[in-house]
Amino acid sequence: MSNKQANLATNRRARHDYFIEDKYEAGIELKGTEVKSLRKGQANIAEAYCRITDQMEMYIEGMHISPYEQGNIQNKDPLRSRKLLLHKREIERLARAVQQQGYTIIPLRVYLNRGLVKLEIAKAKGKQRHDKRQSIAKRDAERRMQQAMRR
Repeated sequence: MSNKQANLATNRRARHDYFIEDKYEAGIELKGTEVKSLRKGQANIAEAYCRITDQMEMYIEGMHISPYEQGNIQNKDPLRSRKLLLHKREIERLARAVQQQGYTIIPLRVYLNRGLVKLEIAKAKGKQRHDKRQSIAKRDAERRMQQAMRR
């Protein structure tokens, strides 16, 4: 039994648009041929977000999993809501943060962990335009320092 994690999809804009606070690992309730499509890397989480219902359940919205080509009637709607599998206390903690402190819950990556599809989600706060400029300037300065040290 290997403990290797294979990335299936990543949200590259997340760190650009948000300050990432806490990370959580959640299972995803998948149906039909969605796992086969994910294993082929046919998923997109760039526009996805998570919402919490009144029954303290969490769902991911806007996650696109392309239909499996060799699939049949088992193929599902590519943009359907998918339930996330988390402990109740984790969902309650996230719900409090979203309601009281203005956080949002965003997906960072979809990966395989010992054969199971997992989703890494994060409690995040949106960046303003000036925050993004500061991040870009800091990254450029670090890049210039690395180049100067190599010479």
